[in-house]
Amino acid sequence: MTNDMLSYYTQPGPTTAPGPYAHLFDGLPTDIPALVKTLQGVMVHIFWAGSYGLELTDERKAEVNLRYVEKQLARILELDDRPLTEARPHERKLVGNCRDHSVLLAALLRHQRVPARARCGFATYFLPEHFEDHWVCEYWHEREGRWVMVDAQLDQLQRDLLRIAFDPLDVPSGRFVTAGRAWRMCAAGEADPDAFGIFDMHGLWFIRGNVARDLLALAKLELLPWDGWGIVNKPDDELSDDDRRLVDRMAALPEAMPESLGEIATICGTDSRVRPPDGWPGA
Repeated sequence: MTNDMLSYYTQPGPTTAPGPYAHLFDGLPTDIPALVKTLQGVMVHIFWAGSYGLELTDERKAEVNLRYVEKQLARILELDDRPLTEARPHERKLVGNCRDHSVLLAALLRHQRVPARARCGFATYFLPEHFEDHWVCEYWHEREGRWVMVDAQLDQLQRDLLRIAFDPLDVPSGRFVTAGRAWRMCAAGEADPDAFGIFDMHGLWFIRGNVARDLLALAKLELLPWDGWGIVNKPDDELSDDDRRLVDRMAALPEAMPESLGEIATICGTDSRVRPPDGWPGA
């Protein structure tokens, strides 16, 4: 089952398939530091634009809605048609966010047949005593036999401003908290739900949404951070006991992989509270 799981994460899903732009991935670096640097050379984070001296128009900000790697690659070439290995000036980089950095890195690694998956959860290194809504990428380190967590968003400028004291190419345990772990921490009284979120959005309902997004990402359906339906959008006071049991189960399943991969796929593919609705553009 472990081999099946690793094979599963070497293949693109609906959002990570490069489509007609797959050739752009050929010849890219295969070591993680160089590959992440390549990615950072073509994408800038929407919330960090001002730190690079950029003033984004509404049209440029809308690039965070592109969703698909194929569309992102098309836009990257539209902005600058040089090979991906040639870093762009900031004003000609694709505008993305943490989800986009993580999903594009997963797409690059899968193209190289390296098992990779995006993860949704919360980071502890943006604000003190706060768990910030965030995405990272995990890849399978074959020699060490473990999943390594990479924050592909954190370039040198961000590392300096945030005073990051760890290697973002191997995020230590506890610095990024997966959504399922966050849910279990709060359920056990180990953390305050209101410490989890972004801007003025926080609390158990927010964590619940990320639990669903993380599970769907493990099923290779990487949502946009603001996508939501079913169990994500239901108010807390309208949750049934069965709904709560479902969230508890979803929060536990990632830790039970690879044995739970089949159940993850079943929930994400058949349960209407989690499964993307008909017509969803990423389905």
